[in-house]
Amino acid sequence: MNFLRNHWFDIGIILGIICGIYLYFVHGQISALQELMWISLITLFAHQVEEYRYPGYFPGNINKVMFKSNQPDRYPLNTHSALIINVVIGWGFYLLAALFIDKAPWLGLATILISVGNTFFHIVVCNMKGRTFYNPGVITSLFLFIPVSYLFFDIIIRNNILSPLDWAIGIILGIALNFGGILWLVIFMKDKNTKSIFAQRFLIPPTQ
Repeated sequence: MNFLRNHWFDIGIILGIICGIYLYFVHGQISALQELMWISLITLFAHQVEEYRYPGYFPGNINKVMFKSNQPDRYPLNTHSALIINVVIGWGFYLLAALFIDKAPWLGLATILISVGNTFFHIVVCNMKGRTFYNPGVITSLFLFIPVSYLFFDIIIRNNILSPLDWAIGIILGIALNFGGILWLVIFMKDKNTKSIFAQRFLIPPTQ
């Protein structure tokens, strides 16, 4: 379990490559929207690598900058809550969207709203709070999340894919996942005495 807590984002690199290979072989055989949802999943893997691997100090940044923590290596975000939020919620819903987008397009909308929420959080909220121009997650938000989100809305609006009910379910679920599946879980799983501690490399560099 400790291996997963410390290396789930590295596993994401391998899964991203596998998804890319899969897309190469099914290109033209699945719908454009489904193909975009697989790409969206790959962008999530890449985003998490920027946050947790290189430069990788997102945990320390969110704990110290956003929550003013005096224990940025473990509170409120710790390695266990990061695993649950990113793998169970993140990978789970993005994968479901890729698999079932044609039957449940509201799933795609919900996950795209997670990407949009992440983009706003990294580019606006984190940078304003930390008085910075960069934090881990900004690059993939700008160059991956934003283009994929634009293409998603272009496809569904131009082709009138979502019904009013799909829009309602997708928006409600997207908001719920952004706040309940991410922010609320960070707070709910906080534990100052946790043994699920981030290593030094996950904390904000002294020069920041």
